[in-house]
Amino acid sequence: MDQSKTGKFIAQERRAQNLTQRQLADKLAISDKTVSKWECGKGLPEVSLMLPLCEILQITVNDLLSGEKVAEGDYQKKAEENMMDLIRENAENKERMTLSIICGVITIIAVCALVMLASYLELPAAVRILLLVCAVLTAIAGIGAAARLEVKAGYYECPHCGTLFVPTMTDYVKGWHTLTRRRLTCPTCGKTSMCRHRITR
Repeated sequence: MDQSKTGKFIAQERRAQNLTQRQLADKLAISDKTVSKWECGKGLPEVSLMLPLCEILQITVNDLLSGEKVAEGDYQKKAEENMMDLIRENAENKERMTLSIICGVITIIAVCALVMLASYLELPAAVRILLLVCAVLTAIAGIGAAARLEVKAGYYECPHCGTLFVPTMTDYVKGWHTLTRRRLTCPTCGKTSMCRHRITR
């Protein structure tokens, strides 16, 4: 699914209906910033908004996912392509999540090993300090890599409006979390709450 192509298509169909971003947003009970984000190719409409959006723009869901009006003869083929894209996206999200976990585990093992070496071996003070510095740098790099993989692995679901969204890296880092939830602000309803992490749509 090409976000940029879909975004341009939404903008084109919105203008064809003589709607501003604000008017479209009001009809969907979302912010105009969300519509702008779609049209700039920085996100896709949540599943719960796809049917209402298509009704307003007078297009099919298949048109929306394809980023263009689908001819009758190509309808089945495009539907299959869109389904395969969704399956591939879900598989990629699962792979990113697995890599994030592996990265986190390797980081913990490496940091513990470096700290143990610095603590229990008879070493000059300079070498001991160097090992501890390496442990800190390893922790920063490993946790950073794991976080980057996890933030792109799936979506977070707002408990208030059901929106699925991908947070910015800044919001992700700032939000305190449990194993399956993170405190984030929903881009659709603007409420801050513990959003559940979902790997698939």
